[in-house]
Amino acid sequence: MITPLTPHPAALLKTQKTRTMVIADLHIGWEMALSEKGIHVPTQMPKLLNKLTNLISKYKPEKLLILGDVKYTVATADMGEWHDIPDFFSELKKQVKDISIIRGNHDGNLEPLLPENIKVLSSTGVAIGDIGFFHGHRWPSPALLKCKTLVMGHVHPIIVFRDPAGFRITRQVWVKAKCNTIGLTETLLQKYKVKTERNPEKALAKRYRIKPKTSQLFIMPSFNDFLGGRPLNQSKPGKESKGIIGPVLRSEVVDMENAETYLLDGTFLGTLNQLRMFS
Repeated sequence: MITPLTPHPAALLKTQKTRTMVIADLHIGWEMALSEKGIHVPTQMPKLLNKLTNLISKYKPEKLLILGDVKYTVATADMGEWHDIPDFFSELKKQVKDISIIRGNHDGNLEPLLPENIKVLSSTGVAIGDIGFFHGHRWPSPALLKCKTLVMGHVHPIIVFRDPAGFRITRQVWVKAKCNTIGLTETLLQKYKVKTERNPEKALAKRYRIKPKTSQLFIMPSFNDFLGGRPLNQSKPGKESKGIIGPVLRSEVVDMENAETYLLDGTFLGTLNQLRMFS
């Protein structure tokens, strides 16, 4: 069972053996992008670390899983990241010994910045029990289709509201969408060049020895709330938009039109198609 830790952008996964805290999109070093534009902001890493360590102290997980984008620069590492990221994880390891990171699109050259014994996993994802986790900038592995639920980051989902005077208000949200199980199976097998021969279930069983069960997808809010995000209710129905990113979400196998949105405190806002009128 995975449970959002309201009102925080984090979740707790409980199995019979262990408790794993799950977060996504730290983007440590984002201040450097502002510095390049002449806006000088002190590093916010200590605030981010304090928020996370407080959560760990409260819920006491044995493991921490980060769904990608630990750092801000994409292919390399900036000078500030060489300082902040090692310090960040050295402090975390004092509270939780088992830390895993699913590689995101911003995590090139990440390994040299990490202390020892922190695992960096493939961006195609990992399954823990009946739940599959991946970052979201690439297709997940077909092996995750054995999971009823998939969880991803990458999007930084927010909902935008405008009042009659034109003022804009944004709020971070969780997103829950239904998946077409067979459609997702066929799509993933094709992306990984597995021949389906008009029977995706049979092809999946032959190649991976599993039966497809994925029926829902959760999109996690960014743990770094300084970043802003993607206003999902500004996207145009039926068309690829800058508001919807990632190959899985742009495909027709996830019903984003009727995706449910929830504030961090758990309040149900409505579906994306219902919320477009407020953007």
